[in-house]
Amino acid sequence: MVQQVLYRALVSTRWLSESVLANRIGPSLQVLDVSWYPPGERDAQQEFRDKHIPGASFFDIEECKDKSSPYELMLPSEAHFANYVGQLGISNDTHVVVYDGDDLGSFYAPRAWWMFRVFGHRTVSVLNGGFKNWVKEGHPVTSELSRPEPAVFKATLNRSLLKTYTDMVENMESKRFLVVDSRSEGRYRGTEPEPGNEGLEPGHIPGSLNMPFFKFLTEAGFEKSPEEIRTMFQEKKVDLSQPLIATCRKGVTACHIALAAYLCGKPDVAIYDGSWSEWFRQAPPEHKLSEWKRNKA
Repeated sequence: MVQQVLYRALVSTRWLSESVLANRIGPSLQVLDVSWYPPGERDAQQEFRDKHIPGASFFDIEECKDKSSPYELMLPSEAHFANYVGQLGISNDTHVVVYDGDDLGSFYAPRAWWMFRVFGHRTVSVLNGGFKNWVKEGHPVTSELSRPEPAVFKATLNRSLLKTYTDMVENMESKRFLVVDSRSEGRYRGTEPEPGNEGLEPGHIPGSLNMPFFKFLTEAGFEKSPEEIRTMFQEKKVDLSQPLIATCRKGVTACHIALAAYLCGKPDVAIYDGSWSEWFRQAPPEHKLSEWKRNKA
């Protein structure tokens, strides 16, 4: 079997800073701030207007989603995604670097990374350490807004990287895929509440394993090394040679699982896009494991 050569999933702050200073941002290299925060906590767009990486554009995940879905951040259509990123100056030949401003170092960036990949774009990377470390290390920032020349992007959905509710129900029987949940242990087990006011109780899909996404990051906000990540998967008895689906609450932090596996040479982790938000509302009671009601009794 010929081993697939994987595109670099991470770029360093130093590499990107050198690219910015060399005026390489343009049709061949575009940078996107993909930050999102719960309403009332922080204003991602205002923070971008105040301070961002020079040449970066703002990727509004609230605009680039399926707005007809009852669930929060479901993938948009191919046409919607292609038009949206094309307006940001991204073509199929562009190297895209994504980052966010979360205090953890990375939160939404892996979701954007996966979105590009699921729509057939190979040359996409996450800024390792995020905006937090970019600022901490003294790299340049600006409030000047860029106006990239619109480009043509052709999106082709890679269905192997995406799982639906129907797929997950089928997997309950076939058990072909191992399912890994990236939420905190308390939310997975049902001992602590889900965030938000959606009436969503905590718990998990039967048979799924728990690997909280933040454990793939160092305290400083960088991705752990492939060796450390591989050990983490081994300790959880996750065989990276086998088919894998990642899930969370709304398909965001699950992408940290996909990124972590990719760094270990496994590029085919699928994301259950609806995740627990959809499963909780659609699945019968026997397919939802939780200690929540027992603790509330």
